[in-house]
Amino acid sequence: MKIAIIGTGNLGSAIAKGLIEKESFTELYLSDLNTRQVDVYKNTAHVTVTNDNVLAIQAAEVVIFALQPKHIVSVIEALKEALTAEHLVMSVAAGFEISAIERIIGSQTPIIRVMPNTAISIGESMTCLAGNAAGIEHMGVARAIFDQLGTTLEIPEGQMQAATVICSSGIAFWMRLVRATTQGAVQLGFEAEEADKIALQTCMGAARLLQESEQHVEAEIDRVTTPGGCTIEGLNAMEHQGMSAALVQGIIASFDKINQLKTN
Repeated sequence: MKIAIIGTGNLGSAIAKGLIEKESFTELYLSDLNTRQVDVYKNTAHVTVTNDNVLAIQAAEVVIFALQPKHIVSVIEALKEALTAEHLVMSVAAGFEISAIERIIGSQTPIIRVMPNTAISIGESMTCLAGNAAGIEHMGVARAIFDQLGTTLEIPEGQMQAATVICSSGIAFWMRLVRATTQGAVQLGFEAEEADKIALQTCMGAARLLQESEQHVEAEIDRVTTPGGCTIEGLNAMEHQGMSAALVQGIIASFDKINQLKTN
């Protein structure tokens, strides 16, 4: 499959890294005015790093626009003559609706909104997908690409704003929780490097345990919280300080913000 990524900033380069690690293409074109983050791939087989968006699009079957919402309209407008109904167009621009892309290139072109997170660079993204009528017919192609880079879920487009908060912003929320755990570990006497190792592996173990056991999260918590023990003491102290409420409020605040940025 011939894939072009238009925009090689943080997310575009993360997608590129994941695709290259998994060798998930026959040809890959990475295009941007500033290709600094992907210049390392200039000598990689079957990878072309370029400043020519038209060249990249004309050579590709799948075009992924990894652009910020404020830039995507002008870029697609400039490239609409190069895009055809034979292309599968994907966009990772947060808050940018399919209808806005259709107004530029038409509804006959298959269009899929994609919301991954930066863990896509190591093949561990949670990626949500939504398509227009033509795009839904090509959803299997999108899933074939992104299933190699983590886990995918097809959802209605109306849920993409929420998915952006939980999947994309959510990775930062989880990292902040890990950071707080390392701070606590350091305060209890561990060296910073030891604290990082303990916090990361415990976080990974908790996620994997929930994934493998298929138990409700509270059932797994109950296995750790013995009556009168230190775990329930700690959990109650955290809840008293508003841990769960703060996380939910943060998610809602992020959701409110992305709806302010919404483009349709």
